[in-house]
Amino acid sequence: MNFKRLGKSGLRVPELSFGTATFGGGNDFFKAWGSTDTSGAARLIDVCLEHGVSMFDTADVYSDGLAEQILGEAIKGKRNRLLISTKVTFPTGQGPNDYGSSRQHIIEAVNKSLQRLQVEHIDLLQLHGQDYNTPVEETLSTLDQLVREGKVRYVGASNFSGWHLMKSLATSERYGYPRHVAHQIYYSLLNRDYEWELAPLAEDQGVGAVVWSPLGWGKLTGKIRRGQPAKPGTRAHDIAGTGPHFEEERLFRIIDALDVVAEQTGKSIPQIALNWLLGKRTVSNVIIGARDEKQLIENIGATGWSLTPEQNALLEAASDVPPAYPVWHQRSFAILNERDA
Repeated sequence: MNFKRLGKSGLRVPELSFGTATFGGGNDFFKAWGSTDTSGAARLIDVCLEHGVSMFDTADVYSDGLAEQILGEAIKGKRNRLLISTKVTFPTGQGPNDYGSSRQHIIEAVNKSLQRLQVEHIDLLQLHGQDYNTPVEETLSTLDQLVREGKVRYVGASNFSGWHLMKSLATSERYGYPRHVAHQIYYSLLNRDYEWELAPLAEDQGVGAVVWSPLGWGKLTGKIRRGQPAKPGTRAHDIAGTGPHFEEERLFRIIDALDVVAEQTGKSIPQIALNWLLGKRTVSNVIIGARDEKQLIENIGATGWSLTPEQNALLEAASDVPPAYPVWHQRSFAILNERDA
């Protein structure tokens, strides 16, 4: 397992981490992801650690906190061997302060996460989404307080727009607050919007991308093809109306290209889709998920090898889409986009 620095921080993380959205199945939405119990989670965590996957990602809203609780039980006796990342911001109750990035909610949410996880600190705390109603100074000063108290080691964001992330980074620099060293983002061959503005920002500011749903919300497994729709019992079928937008014919075009590379490399389609992400400059970590040990081992097999430039070019041609403004305009002036050595 390769280890990479998380953005500009000194923290080194494995290039793969394990996502715990499959733990618990505590509500209808997350049942479509999985319903792994504590004993099953403990086994998957052992397999991860055996292969160097020593970072585990969760969130307070995963199965209404049950995923954090199961993770906490499953890592007993192993805490010094792994990193924990979790997320707060989304609603966790019906109260007026049960959501957002206010001082009130963040402190309460972090304390509850620590209790469920049964740990003394969170290695990486990420804001799960943007809160337009709370001043960034309030949010970042609260994160600074949590770092100083030893409850949090590093901070990051998730699902931020470019302007909101940059505003947060500038505020941190102005007041000496902890910077967002990670940005947990959606990125896959099926949806490459991250490349338009967030990737250049990440490279310029030293923010490591932590990629969620790298297999395109379950679409890039090779199980969905022309005349072969998603099967019942899979996320792509059971919650088909959720997740990112995609065009069906474009998905099939990507699968065709993945088939070609699979034949050349002897690797599976999911392994190739994951490996493509691991080769991106700003990607520090890719979150993999698995309902069982077999699927987990297959996903871990995405590491330890590289696509050729020709294979990368084939996949990128098949998955390319016209970018939004002003990206297409900027790309028209190549000399302005070149970085000095």
